[in-house]
Amino acid sequence: MSLTLRRRQQATQISAAARTITQRTPVTLTLARHRAQPTAATIVRLTACAVFAYLIALPVPETSPPVLAPLTALLVLQVSIYQTLFSAVRRVAAVVTGVLIALGLSRWIGFTWWSLGLTVALGLAAGYALRLRDTVLEVPISAMLILSVGSKAAATSRITETLIGTAAGLVAGFVLTAPQVEPAQEAVAELGRTMADLLDRMSAGLNDGPVNDSARAWLEQARALGGEIRRVDEALQHAEESTKLNPRSMRLPYSTITLRQSLEILERSAITVRILARSLTDATRLADDDNPLDDPDVRAGVAGTLGELSAAVRTYSSLATELDSHGHDVLKSELERHLAAARDQQDRLSGLLAPSAARPAGWPLRGELISHLDRLRSELDAGTEGGRARRRNRSRRSPRLSRQRVPPALRRLMR
Repeated sequence: MSLTLRRRQQATQISAAARTITQRTPVTLTLARHRAQPTAATIVRLTACAVFAYLIALPVPETSPPVLAPLTALLVLQVSIYQTLFSAVRRVAAVVTGVLIALGLSRWIGFTWWSLGLTVALGLAAGYALRLRDTVLEVPISAMLILSVGSKAAATSRITETLIGTAAGLVAGFVLTAPQVEPAQEAVAELGRTMADLLDRMSAGLNDGPVNDSARAWLEQARALGGEIRRVDEALQHAEESTKLNPRSMRLPYSTITLRQSLEILERSAITVRILARSLTDATRLADDDNPLDDPDVRAGVAGTLGELSAAVRTYSSLATELDSHGHDVLKSELERHLAAARDQQDRLSGLLAPSAARPAGWPLRGELISHLDRLRSELDAGTEGGRARRRNRSRRSPRLSRQRVPPALRRLMR
């Protein structure tokens, strides 16, 4: 195989690989405002991996200059070790399949326009059959290059350099890839702050006076929390994947409340906040005598409960990211204090929202307000160790009653 032809093939592969790397290089962790893997770290990882693969392939005969090895290493190395491993397996399978197809066809046909089309068709069919995903084009590319040369030495050289580059990518992945957990921690904390800010605005608005116009804005903001939760979930999935098969993940600090648990609690709380905002909006559509928010004392009671729940949400979102045991205990005590204060505020509010024969139209909505506030408080309490233990104990004592539990404040309203 001539050196000129080899360099021409390698130049073609490098151009295709450059486009692939440009499309695949990590830029963000879905949340644009949260930082992803630093660009400088990505450049260092890819450069070191390519140089490492080249130095390994340099002493191997029939691979001079061994450009395919660093090229494969760049294509194999991913953001996480889990992705790197699967990328390595797919790329080796793609190259070997393409080489075998080319060797089989070169024995019977030469390199013509129709044999080229047959090679591409067979390569793509084999790639899709093997489910090689983003490396499916590697099968016809390898087959075309080998078919154009028709040399077993070229086939051996391509497989050898692919294996060397794959091995270098795997080694670089295990050595240089660190778990990307911090962006997910920031995303969970940001979601908690966003939800707490909404509860603060609702509390402040209720304290200021009638909320006929503000309630609709609160409902829109509460609905927008669904999109925030989806973006946080994607960031969390990325973080979980980055810890798979990564030996550095064993050295990560341990928290009794995981990020996934925090997201689940915050997601259920966001649903309750949205329903609560809808109830407040519905209350503004009632006549003055039936509207519970027309009473300044009721508005003050709902505002006080929401203020304590806002502080509880903000504190809870920090629990999963607080890895110091002392700081975790402090936050846990603060959360319990806010939840207890919210329960006291809610109990006083129950008396103000008690149904009356003079106000029959609005009494179901009054019960809804108490129920939603109680549910939000219960969700945050269930997210703590003590809350989960209490829920398990209640379930063991009386499974049927625990599933049909009615909040005490709501029971008083239903009498």
